[in-house]
Amino acid sequence: MAVRFAIPRTLRWLGCALLLAGIMLGGLHADWDFSLISRRAQALYGPLGPGQQRIDDWQHLLTTQKQISELEQLEVVNQFFNKQLRYEEDIDLWHEVDYWETPIEALWKGAGDCEDYAIAKYFSLRHLGVSSDKLRITYVKALSLNRAHMVLTYYSNPEAMPLVLDSLIDTIKPASQRADLLPVYSFNAEGLWLPGAKGNKKVGDTKRLSRWQDVLKKMQAEGFPVETTN
Repeated sequence: MAVRFAIPRTLRWLGCALLLAGIMLGGLHADWDFSLISRRAQALYGPLGPGQQRIDDWQHLLTTQKQISELEQLEVVNQFFNKQLRYEEDIDLWHEVDYWETPIEALWKGAGDCEDYAIAKYFSLRHLGVSSDKLRITYVKALSLNRAHMVLTYYSNPEAMPLVLDSLIDTIKPASQRADLLPVYSFNAEGLWLPGAKGNKKVGDTKRLSRWQDVLKKMQAEGFPVETTN
């Protein structure tokens, strides 16, 4: 994530969080036609090269891992994207300061920054059947790096200590063991939460914002059965 931890940029990320949180993706559980998706991706991006194998491997994961436990799904999905993608700043990869990739774009490039890992993991786990109320994309300050960062967190129940799926390390650990991460807020399709002494507090509903709608439009163009609702 090519950002420094400063108030103006934090507010900008808050807008991005609301943008993502305010969208429900229809078709998450429906079958995805990867033959169509690959054809559309080639039409949009040109030859996929090694990215085609990464996309094929993603399809294999999604079709073979539906019957395992949720904890096993977390491990499989976390390891998959941590190994398939290399970290690269948006400015270097896309020549933009802040660019949000679809999972297909990430796998085509074989690279992304922290929010791209988190988003791809979120979509994958939702497609595997994990409930949205168990998953939140969480904006944190990575204290050791002194920079903004995003991870995916998983709550086995609303009161549980969340597990952290991170692009920085492969091991999934409880948030209590990630003293290097300072939570700022978390979000999913249901709302936005802020951390507090008595646990996370839901502070509002989500709203549609244009940036994430652009991501959804890209996914629709790629052949995903995407719908948006309030």
